[in-house]
Amino acid sequence: MRLRRTHLASIALLLVFWASACAATNSESGTEKNSERNQSEHLSTIGAKDFDPTNFDHSTTVDNKWFTLEPGDHSVFEGSAIDDGQRISRRVVSTVTDLSKVINGVNSMVVLERDYTEGELVEAELAFVAQDTYGNVWHMGEYPEEYDDGTLDKAPAWVHGLKGATAGITIPADPREGTAAYAQGFAPAPIDWVDRGRVYKTGQRTCVPAGCYEDVVVIEEFEENLPDAFQDKYYAPGVGVVRVGWRGSADESKETLELVKASQLSPAELTDARAGALELEDRAYRSSKDVYAQTPRAQERLT
Repeated sequence: MRLRRTHLASIALLLVFWASACAATNSESGTEKNSERNQSEHLSTIGAKDFDPTNFDHSTTVDNKWFTLEPGDHSVFEGSAIDDGQRISRRVVSTVTDLSKVINGVNSMVVLERDYTEGELVEAELAFVAQDTYGNVWHMGEYPEEYDDGTLDKAPAWVHGLKGATAGITIPADPREGTAAYAQGFAPAPIDWVDRGRVYKTGQRTCVPAGCYEDVVVIEEFEENLPDAFQDKYYAPGVGVVRVGWRGSADESKETLELVKASQLSPAELTDARAGALELEDRAYRSSKDVYAQTPRAQERLT
């Protein structure tokens, strides 16, 4: 399970146009209605190809209302999924490191994620996240290692600007119901990253072991070739993802996850997390020579 497909994926880039138009007009005016219509028309065509590296003035300041990232943020999710007809336990541990990595000219935060099934580590991942000038959060790529019985099975890395891969949006600056679906990134075969997102609901309330949250935004993620399979991610203000659910007859995994712990690492723990991320990056340079090895090394976070 990738929490950031981007995980920390993975919108319509220029939702800011809508906000600007509304600020400049009276709510009763026809101009506002035209703005909304033009916004909808624009959203129907925008995608990962619209990535513009000049729109990232402070890219490692990720302070989107529904998806904030600070070095040391540490989240633990627990739940279950269907595998080979049986429901199995799932646990995902996500840590925002104090590293950044330049992806195609955009300085991006480095998130370390570890994914456990039935208590066994099945995937470790570096995900790269950046926020554009308008407040939209972008998924810039990822390096996942997938394990089989503790042995590396594959590492299907994709990074914006390499081998045909392009960045995508995780969550918009101003998510609104009724807006068009958007690319959460793209990577051609053999990666086949074709995830899309859409604002499903806003203004929701949800409770998980870590607490109860108001004004929650639900983003539905899907693939166009699977029209009845949706993964719903619940974003709480000032927190980020607090719940993951599923919908649709075509969804085979029926995965559910809930935030059970959200904390801030101590300086010593953050140092350990950085070391773990750099160790994973070292392996990435060896195992992904045509993609990851073409990127500059991660460094301590730059603003």
